[in-house]
This record gives sequence, structure tokens and C-alpha cells, in this order.
Amino acid sequence: MNISPPRTPRRYTVVVAALGAAVSLTSGCALNLANAKWYTTTYAGEAQSVGHGTARPYVIIDQDGNPTEVGVRLSATALDGLPTEDTVPPTETILEFPKQAKATVFNHVMLNWYSHGRKPAEIFGEPHFAFHFYTPDHHTVMDIDPKLHPDRAGKVPEKKYVAPDYISEPGNPVEMTKPQMGLHWIDTTRHFGPVGSAEEFREVFVYGSHDGRLIFQEPLATRKWLLTKPTFKSDIRQPQEYQRTGYYPTFYGIKYDAATNDYVISLGGMRMRKAT
Repeated sequence: MNISPPRTPRRYTVVVAALGAAVSLTSGCALNLANAKWYTTTYAGEAQSVGHGTARPYVIIDQDGNPTEVGVRLSATALDGLPTEDTVPPTETILEFPKQAKATVFNHVMLNWYSHGRKPAEIFGEPHFAFHFYTPDHHTVMDIDPKLHPDRAGKVPEKKYVAPDYISEPGNPVEMTKPQMGLHWIDTTRHFGPVGSAEEFREVFVYGSHDGRLIFQEPLATRKWLLTKPTFKSDIRQPQEYQRTGYYPTFYGIKYDAATNDYVISLGGMRMRKAT
């Protein structure tokens, strides 16, 4: 586990459309942008070592100061030199978001590496990464202990707070809750074939809960699939109501950025939601 003290975040500004610009449309008309200026600023958190490379969290802020995306940039070299033996808990790296991400519901990312995948091995046995975007702080997550606090582990969120087609992992919630992690909620619309088949597991998106609250959103991706340098984007199904006020993502993306030689795991399309 890697935890470093926060430093001043790096800042990058991208101007999308500048003053005096005009865009010609295929219909022959023109969109006048003479009085428009749109830009985003990316703030990067502290990088941590992963494999032979690094992982760095980031947040993108629009011209009004609102977050539009959070994510992790995983350098291509991070896919080499990874541990080959499973540990319990799995190898983890803690990535703290810069302060500019405070308007989102996310506090930090726990990046886990599963060198032998997960059970059932015939489906999820391919080595993969799990990117847990947590809402509580790291110390709160570390206190999750289903044996010490079975009442908390056994308490699941009300249905209105759970996205459609998601269910908790089959079994007793106390037994299925992972210490220092939480209870996983799986997408019942996703079906995978055996490892090595055309329908094998490559990526998936899950939720997580503890003590009656949703506490993380988690994209997963296999190392083998990342090496193909994918470009992927999918909507995130939303619940009817929300437990925490803040900006929530509406899609997740996994792509290779050739310009920086990074893999980018993103939660974007942020929308403000009010707790009910």
C-alpha cells in the first residue's frame, strides 16, 4: 500500500474554443463563437508507483469551476513488473484526489491488482486491475470489518439508492463483505464466457456498499485487454435517489492515450445530485 502526503497538484488548462472563433456547419450556416470561450483545467494529484510505472489521480474542472470528470492515468510501464503472487488483501495503491475534486462525491481511489483474478477463476481468472472510487476517506474504509461489526456489514442500502439491474453479490451480506473494502454490487445484465473465449471478461463496472450506504464505484479492466490499447465508453446506470449531495458521473471510460503513453480510466459526464 502506498500513501504519500499531498503536494501542490499539477495544473493543465485546455482551451476548447477561443474568442473570435467561428465554426462552419455542413448545412452551410455558421455558428458564431465571437463571444464564447470554453476551457477546462486538469488538476493532477500525487503519483504513486505501480509496477514499473505510476498511477496518478486527476480531476477536470470547467470554466465555471465545476468538476466534469475524475479518473486515473496509469502509465504504460505500470503494466510491467507487477506482483505475480496474490496477497490478502490484494495489492493496493491509494490515490488521493487534489482538493479541486471536493465538489464530487469521491474522496480517493483504491487501485487493486489481482495477479490471479478472482473467483470463479474460469470467468474472472484473468489478471486485472480494480479502480475503487471511494466516497468515504481511506481510514473509514480501513475500519470495514464484517467480523467485528456484522451489523454494519449486514445493512444494505434501500432499493431507491441502488442503480437498476444491480444486486449485491449472492449470499449473506456479512459473509460477502470484503474487509477493508465493502460489499460488491454486480450488474445482472452483463454475462461473460470462459477465459480465452470471445465473450471473456475484459471490463465491467460495479458498485460497492457498507452500513447501508453506497461507498464506491468501480471500473475493472484486465491487463490483457488494456494491452490492446482500447477506446471504450459506457453509460453508468443511475439510482432513483442519492444519499450524498455532490457531483456524480454518468459514464465511465477506459482508453489508451498515445500522446502521453498512458491508460486513462475515467468517470465523466458529472451531474450535481441532491441527497434525499
